[in-house]
Amino acid sequence: PGKTCQTGKISTAEAAAQSHTARDAAVQTEQSKDAVQDFQQEVQVDYTGLLSFLQRVEDAVIKELNKNWKSHAFDGFEVNWTDQDEIVLCLHTLSYPEAQDQNLQVTGVSWNATGSVIACSYGRLDDGDWSTEKSYVCTWNLDRRGLNPQRPDLVVDVPSSVMCLAFHPSQPSLIAGGLFSGELLVWDTSRTEDPVIWRTGMTDDTHTDPVYQVHWLPDTRHRNHARLMSVGTDGKILVWREERDGRLALAEGFAIVAQQIPRSTRLKKVAWGEAAVGVTSLSFSPFHAGVFVVGVEGGYCLRCSASAQGPALPRPRGSVPLRAPAELAFSPHAGPVYSVSCSPFHRNLFLSCGTDGQVHLHSMLQTQPLFALQLSKKYLFSVRWSPVRPLVFAAASGEGEVHLLDLGRSTQKPTVSLKQSVSDCPVYCLEFNTKHTRLLAAGDAAGTVKVWQLSSDFTEQGPREMSHLEQLASEIMD
Repeated sequence: PGKTCQTGKISTAEAAAQSHTARDAAVQTEQSKDAVQDFQQEVQVDYTGLLSFLQRVEDAVIKELNKNWKSHAFDGFEVNWTDQDEIVLCLHTLSYPEAQDQNLQVTGVSWNATGSVIACSYGRLDDGDWSTEKSYVCTWNLDRRGLNPQRPDLVVDVPSSVMCLAFHPSQPSLIAGGLFSGELLVWDTSRTEDPVIWRTGMTDDTHTDPVYQVHWLPDTRHRNHARLMSVGTDGKILVWREERDGRLALAEGFAIVAQQIPRSTRLKKVAWGEAAVGVTSLSFSPFHAGVFVVGVEGGYCLRCSASAQGPALPRPRGSVPLRAPAELAFSPHAGPVYSVSCSPFHRNLFLSCGTDGQVHLHSMLQTQPLFALQLSKKYLFSVRWSPVRPLVFAAASGEGEVHLLDLGRSTQKPTVSLKQSVSDCPVYCLEFNTKHTRLLAAGDAAGTVKVWQLSSDFTEQGPREMSHLEQLASEIMD
């Protein structure tokens, strides 16, 4: 191919681009004006000749450019004009000493809609009765000049251990939280006096077990009325709407009931106890309206539909009849599932992780995982896809590490493992920042939140990345 990269033969002639007479010109101001004018007059360009030359070679050059444009010679080669940060840096280590004095753990982290404020919930994830423990939600604005990592901008006192939290996707000051008591609260961080604006209260509709995840739903019917979804280990998945009096009222709901879980013939028949159906995590598909995946304590992931109409039997108490949402059960982990995450780039892919220390990559279309990856000898508490790199995800381990995996590099081992804490205390939660895509926050059992800055390797999409993802998704397991 070497020959074709030349244009047709071109006749050239030397034309000096220098002035003919050499002279010293000081770069000082004392140079005379005449000298400059002489110099300018002597450089003459033959514009007519240049034009005719360009017209002569235009076709040949265009032809070659088109050929190069279609060539695959440089696929996979990226020019990155910014400095390549080879490493991942810890930008901030945030904590609230008062919560740490009470031995509280970070149970959840969330970025607000602008990407500049991070919130964390304090509570306890290990055994014990934490319902009476005073607890906290703290926020830090990372863009503030006077950031004090040990002095949150806002501290909200909460009467019971906070198990999870989530900032509203578009209103930067609203945070929803789920409590150990089963209750849900929504705080407005712009109201410093009394930030609680809505709460479920304790009624027959409220979860009877700790709430492990809250998720804001885009409510299409009422543009400005948000709805909130919560999951708990009582097996309920509840949808709440705000009422005028500051109450969150149950709008609709689902219950995972062991007898109603569709079992594939391939799945091992297990003794289903009540505990098997406690819901620990939930993730919505960005591609299929109303489709979500839940992880349960029995080790299963279930594909669920919000439009499922079948009643959940036996019928739980409450003001609204609950429905049975499960459509498909996936091949289980060897212990409770703690976290699920649907791919933002592929309609059928999701990740799950749990107490067996494995991450499973699943297709929504088949029961067996596409692959299973042993990342920890202890538990894995959280897994999240990157919002910008289709092949990248992060997982939080019981050994105190945050693992970053790039499936483009390896499906066997992490690309980078970050040591979150020296004492090996578990990392419970992590979230990528969708606005400032190089930031990843992780919270741990020692009560600290670390904000990691990822290298550009983890934020710049490669040229063949989407097709690589397609390929992964289409590998049907026998």
